[in-house]
Amino acid sequence: MITSGSVFCGVASLIMTYHQHFVPAAVLICFAVFFDVMDGRVARSLGGSSVFGEELDSLADAISFGVAPAFLIYAAYIGMEGGVWGAVASSFFALCGVLRLARFNVTHVPAGPFQGLPIPAGGLTLAAFVIAKVPLTPLAAIVVMFFIGGLMVSSVPYCNAKKMKKDNVNRVKLYWVIGFLLLSFAVLREKAFLAISLMYIFTGLAKVNVAEWMLEERSAEKGE
Repeated sequence: MITSGSVFCGVASLIMTYHQHFVPAAVLICFAVFFDVMDGRVARSLGGSSVFGEELDSLADAISFGVAPAFLIYAAYIGMEGGVWGAVASSFFALCGVLRLARFNVTHVPAGPFQGLPIPAGGLTLAAFVIAKVPLTPLAAIVVMFFIGGLMVSSVPYCNAKKMKKDNVNRVKLYWVIGFLLLSFAVLREKAFLAISLMYIFTGLAKVNVAEWMLEERSAEKGE
């Protein structure tokens, strides 16, 4: 049911984009991220994980974080001015997202870092440009989609928070991160999503694993 909420948000975002309600369309993608985060956590906490759920999650992600953000950026920033390259960039982003999901399903190690930028982060980054009302030119929007799409199918490692649990997280560091996020929204407001998304992208390029940093030192020692 939670995963179905992500599908609903993705399709609703496409409809909002079609009617040129770009900010609501971008906000719906943010809601889809919430559903995507919650469905896995709820399934694991209730012991309800299944192959069916994993496949449904991937299909939902392809719509909500692949097709919907690509169409949103194309409609909001590119349009006919982008010509063939605008259509190619949008298709490239969606294709990279689908390839990223397929690779994740067959190669990902649950406790290890993500290989390539996760598609929810990629989709959220595109939506964040619209929420922040960044005045991108068609060329800039095309470059952004090629860049983020390339990161999704790259081998750049990104932190995986799935192994973080109540008994192995350093609470001081956790509260510091939560405080930083809340401060970002208080100061940057509608630009906070973009700032946080870009910081996450930078952590992968800089090979900074925030999830590992937040783990208790004694937990890390036991793992060694």
